[in-house]
Amino acid sequence: MVMWVFGYGSLVWNPGFHYDEKVLGFIKGYKRVFDLACIDHRGTPEHPARTCTLEKAEEAICWGTAFCVRGGPEKERLAMEYLERRECEYDLKTCVDFYKEDDPLKPAVTGVIVFTSTPDKVSNKYYLGPAPLEDMARQIATANGPCGNNRDYLFLLEKAMHDIGHEEDYVIELANEVRKVLAVTESSTKKVSPVKESRASRVANKSKSNVPTAHQILPHHPEAVATTI
Repeated sequence: MVMWVFGYGSLVWNPGFHYDEKVLGFIKGYKRVFDLACIDHRGTPEHPARTCTLEKAEEAICWGTAFCVRGGPEKERLAMEYLERRECEYDLKTCVDFYKEDDPLKPAVTGVIVFTSTPDKVSNKYYLGPAPLEDMARQIATANGPCGNNRDYLFLLEKAMHDIGHEEDYVIELANEVRKVLAVTESSTKKVSPVKESRASRVANKSKSNVPTAHQILPHHPEAVATTI
């Protein structure tokens, strides 16, 4: 038996399961949107991340990677168990036709599994729905979870689409808006820091006593390196 799975988000650059073949291509009738909440990987229940899901769109195509798992039912079962844990926010598994660039009219593989989500906030608690670009960017710029931050998820997807030769305007536009938010935040932080330094200097020079400075009291913690999923 053979199982095929289509990846259009983090699976493109980090599948995380054992597969036997990887093929670049696209599916028809769907577009990529950042309308799904993630509360256990790159966000929290209090501050959910925004991650990819698919929205039906008649004339759209969505580029990504199809992964083939061969070797019998047990190997397929292990791969699917891993994917269902990882993609727990997606409540649907849809079978689609998968096309390759060299023959865009005839499906290269049929019955490819793709994880999607019901676009309904009542029946699907993880569905956030669309929002203005600026609002999505602020949410993505600030969300963090056990596996890393939301902005890296977006930037890694942007890079992955570039690497496979199929950049997507929507992803680029959203990533650039997140960079604007981060730039404003960084600029605000820099404006505050000289005041803090001046105050620290006054405290340090107030007397010649051996009172330790804030830098001496607080231990240095190197920045943590976030993992990705």
